[in-house]
Amino acid sequence: MTYQLALQQLVDSALPTGAFAHSLGFETYVDAGVVVDEGSFGAWLSVFVGQQLTYSDGLAVRFLYEGVDVGELDSFLSASLLPRQVREASVKMGGRLLEIGAEVFPSKDLALYRDLVTSGRAAGHQPLAFAVVARSLGVPLQEALAAYLFAAVTSLTQNAVRAIPLGQNAGQRLLRHAADDVAAAVERIPHLTPDDFGAVSPGLEISQMRHERQRARMFMS
Repeated sequence: MTYQLALQQLVDSALPTGAFAHSLGFETYVDAGVVVDEGSFGAWLSVFVGQQLTYSDGLAVRFLYEGVDVGELDSFLSASLLPRQVREASVKMGGRLLEIGAEVFPSKDLALYRDLVTSGRAAGHQPLAFAVVARSLGVPLQEALAAYLFAAVTSLTQNAVRAIPLGQNAGQRLLRHAADDVAAAVERIPHLTPDDFGAVSPGLEISQMRHERQRARMFMS
């Protein structure tokens, strides 16, 4: 299938979107002494996949594939991502993905979304930028969801290997277990409703809000 190599490039950890600079809240748990090793990070990652990645990012990808207006979805994401740093991280990584996509995977739909962003009518969130590019490449929804979610898991695990720190083998074990959570999320997302959008654990959001006031940190979020 012609889209497969393009999809691998799109989700490669070397794609320069700035994902290496974001913990999306797990650094708060590291600072608090809650996430300290492979097991505790694995527990956090499982919750993150089952909550934020499923009910915000993953559901946004699905809705875009189903034809919901990208500008409307962009507004929903901006409103539902309550922690400022996480909202800004989504926009920063989304902006880079829009820029890269415009050069490497140009399409009419991508140009439309980028125009909304550059004119100030949309923020430019990462899952929507990804979904627009993936759909234009002909990637089926389930493959797009699996690729996006696992790419996020990979970036977070690589960051945890540096921050906790963990060994490289531990990182690979974590990815293997997280693949099961990703597969479960891909199965769950098609059955969710618009009312489910943004239904994230308050504890996760509170930890993400606390991060910006943390005394010392490695990551931007």
